[in-house]
Amino acid sequence: MSNTEGFIEEVTEEVRKDRLFAMYKKYSWIAVLAIVGLVGGTALIEYRNASAESAAKIRGDNLIAALNLDDASARVDALASIANSGDSTAALAQFHRAGVLMEQGDRDGALAVFDDLKSGDDIYAQVATLRAIMIRGNDMDMDQRMAELESLAVAGNPFRTLAIEQTAMAQLDAGKKDAAIETLTALLDEAGVSQAMTSRTRQLIVALGGELPSAARLLSSGASAQ
Repeated sequence: MSNTEGFIEEVTEEVRKDRLFAMYKKYSWIAVLAIVGLVGGTALIEYRNASAESAAKIRGDNLIAALNLDDASARVDALASIANSGDSTAALAQFHRAGVLMEQGDRDGALAVFDDLKSGDDIYAQVATLRAIMIRGNDMDMDQRMAELESLAVAGNPFRTLAIEQTAMAQLDAGKKDAAIETLTALLDEAGVSQAMTSRTRQLIVALGGELPSAARLLSSGASAQ
């Protein structure tokens, strides 16, 4: 009985192997296709990553090469060419181009660049808006100036403190000294105010005849003592 059962088990196992082998021959192409697809997909991803890295390096090298040109006019032209390419360094090239134009005394040219950048909805647009306000100063329509600064001074905006400081400058240009002092005093309580801005704000408050908040005065006295 034991020999019979053993024989049956051996036959069953052989039949199972034959069936598996037949299935393998019938469907092995699926496994091969899956492996080829996996390997090919991985290779494609690696190729794309390498291509993106190489392209980014080329864009960075082109930007550095443009900035290193000795002639200012040549720098402006090279940066304009990069800006017109529409790649990821375009906005950065525009900012550098505006800076070179300002160095050359071309205020209108720089403002044209910043006004063009303002049309976007990214962080570059906010920086361009702030720079344009600072350059135009009192030449800008006051209502528009205050409206743009208000949009930048909303809670959570990374340029909130700079916008508040520029709001005080706009108030001074409008002859509203008391309002400017109030704005500057409130600025001292803002989170994330840099040490340089804090020092600048305190000095301006005092110069305008305002009083420093007691905490700020104590900090100022402690800094002076050091």
